[in-house]
Amino acid sequence: MTSLLALGECMIELAPREDGALRKGFAGDTFNTAWYARRLLPDDWSVAYGTCVGTDMVSDEMVAFMTGEGIDTSAIRRIPDRTVGLYMISLREGERSFSYWRGQSAARLLAADEAWLDATLAGRSCIHLSGITLAILTPAHREALCAALARARAQGCHIAFDTNLRPRLWENAEAMKAGLTLGASVADTVLPSFDEETGLFGDSSPAATADRYAALGAREVCVKNGGQALHILSEGDLHSFTPPAVRQVDSTAAGDSFGAAWLAARLTGADIETAAERAMALAAQVIQERGALVRSIFDKV
Repeated sequence: MTSLLALGECMIELAPREDGALRKGFAGDTFNTAWYARRLLPDDWSVAYGTCVGTDMVSDEMVAFMTGEGIDTSAIRRIPDRTVGLYMISLREGERSFSYWRGQSAARLLAADEAWLDATLAGRSCIHLSGITLAILTPAHREALCAALARARAQGCHIAFDTNLRPRLWENAEAMKAGLTLGASVADTVLPSFDEETGLFGDSSPAATADRYAALGAREVCVKNGGQALHILSEGDLHSFTPPAVRQVDSTAAGDSFGAAWLAARLTGADIETAAERAMALAAQVIQERGALVRSIFDKV
């Protein structure tokens, strides 16, 4: 069976409802990608989530939730005396901001056990991670994770990296630059957002962002840019696509769902144009609803 493994941190999500109340759920950037990918990939694909959680009741609830959503949880390591993180979404005119409580998050120890990490990554068709995956780790553990990813890549695994900048998670801007560069250096596919990249790296255009990541070894770079043109650099050729114009309600998981649709399409043989159209269409649907995991999209199918 072919297998997609997403690595990172799933958290308790408190998302605002229209009546002002908060809805509890479980989400997190790479988990969101896994959740959407599970609904897009054929049944003969396994979609797994790799992380660490505690041994408490809320960790049990999270793992049970994942299992119920069709996610393989065999790549989850349990750590006593730790738990899962929590975040709350605040919305203003469709743009989201986050408040986090993650000091005791077990996911911060994702790369603490090298033998477990190698065993978890072995035999995967594709591994997906993000800048957040790296940001929550210590510098030494970032190096260990990327070294393990490089070993998996050498064995034929496709590595996908969504840069997904969260400055508050990093020690400083230089550490963030170094971490993102390290993550991209072991990736085949890189999924940056231009507004974030130009602010950190000073890129003059989406094409410049794509070129910078291609120079690190990426075969495909998809530069998202909100409602503006999507730029994709693939094997040296730059492609541009116009996303659909929609009314944005909540931008949560826009990039996560885009990545899921892009990977699901490309991993199953779709060409660049088809993959881009599917990715843009899914992201456009997601941002018209509240929360990270939008079930209504698939209920309509």
